[in-house]
Amino acid sequence: MTTDNIIFNKKVISDMQLQKIINRLIEIYFERQYTKFIPGQSKVPLQIPTYGAEEVIEVLDSLFTTFVTMGKKVEMFEKEFANYLGARHAVMVNSGSSANLIAMSILTNEAFPNRILSGQEIIVPATLWTTTINPIGDVSAMPVVVDVELDTMNIDPEKIEAAITDKTRAIMPVHLLGNPAKIKEIMEIAEKHNLFVIEDTCESHGAWVDGKKVGTFGDIGTFSFFFSHHISTIEGGMVVTNDDEIAELARSLRVFGWARSSKRYEEYALQYPNIDKRFLFVNKGFNFRPTDLQGAIGIHQMKKLEKYIEIRRQNAAYWTKRFKEFSDHLIVHEERPGTRHVWFGQPLTVRHAAPFTRDELTKHLEENKIETRPVQISNITKQPSAKFVKHRVHGELKNAQYIMDHSFFFGNHQGIGKEEREYVADVIADFVEKKTKNKLGRQISF
Repeated sequence: MTTDNIIFNKKVISDMQLQKIINRLIEIYFERQYTKFIPGQSKVPLQIPTYGAEEVIEVLDSLFTTFVTMGKKVEMFEKEFANYLGARHAVMVNSGSSANLIAMSILTNEAFPNRILSGQEIIVPATLWTTTINPIGDVSAMPVVVDVELDTMNIDPEKIEAAITDKTRAIMPVHLLGNPAKIKEIMEIAEKHNLFVIEDTCESHGAWVDGKKVGTFGDIGTFSFFFSHHISTIEGGMVVTNDDEIAELARSLRVFGWARSSKRYEEYALQYPNIDKRFLFVNKGFNFRPTDLQGAIGIHQMKKLEKYIEIRRQNAAYWTKRFKEFSDHLIVHEERPGTRHVWFGQPLTVRHAAPFTRDELTKHLEENKIETRPVQISNITKQPSAKFVKHRVHGELKNAQYIMDHSFFFGNHQGIGKEEREYVADVIADFVEKKTKNKLGRQISF
């Protein structure tokens, strides 16, 4: 009997047996994907997929059973993520940008007590992603852009304090590139001035300050599970909070304002007995639902997160040590005492006095198959899109502009091992040493 007959003849093999064969073939496929790193020939990418056979098999299980829209696997992922963070609630949505828009929509919603009103201000760092600042404009609030610290690339608490006016209602710090912002200082400012805090934690899964994970200090934390992040559901995001009312609104707003998405479903049904409770809408809202396919990936990604973080931290420790000898030419970013940096990427900043430019260094890295990219949107006010979001700039944005002109990062992820990290360090060291030697030679010749 041929293989085709064995696999496709239902009289010979059951659907369950067939599924086991498929699952094993998937495992074999992923087992064969390893390729040995060859310095100078293999690419050192900014990121590689975080998923493997377990996630694909779980997704297929959902497809086979046809339970593919938001359901039990999303709920499982939400519970596991909330438990991991030590948060009361986690509400999954279809992206990190949707998580930020949900957060803004909650705080400005008419059902939310003491809501943020049109034209009132939310302070943000100049170095961020568009999906931090755009949702503020989308709900008719006013982003106030302040400078960042050069050594952390995060919002400067002193600049926050100076930017506060009688219109200020919230602060939205970004924990950039896996590095926790000075969230305890930010929370003190917020408490002093009675401000909301929304933590954009999309790049900092598992980072903490004094043992408490970022994303849980403020009123709301937002996370992204985009393909390039520490863990991924391909696309996906999460709204995290310890506030029951915020969580209630998040669940409702992500699905049209539907009552049946609410923990108060039966209460609403009794309140409106003349409306079919299955199609009862109690608020405005969006369609930001994730699918159970994303939840299926997420529940397996959670098992890998700490291992992935440890690899990133080992890489960063190695690079920090190697690059310290070039501190006259490079600003090497380090983990601050009392924090855990989880290294979304490995940033470097070229000093003004260096005998080379940022662009010369990144060109050299790219030529040696090491991918690089700018540090997010280093100064949002310089982007053409800024004119479409009414905003206010407080003070000079010197550090943000410096980062825009002189900083970059390269990949630091679970696919970077000992050979890759040594190769990257050697390429950078060779470049800096040659440039330094050339400059010294020119000085001596004169």
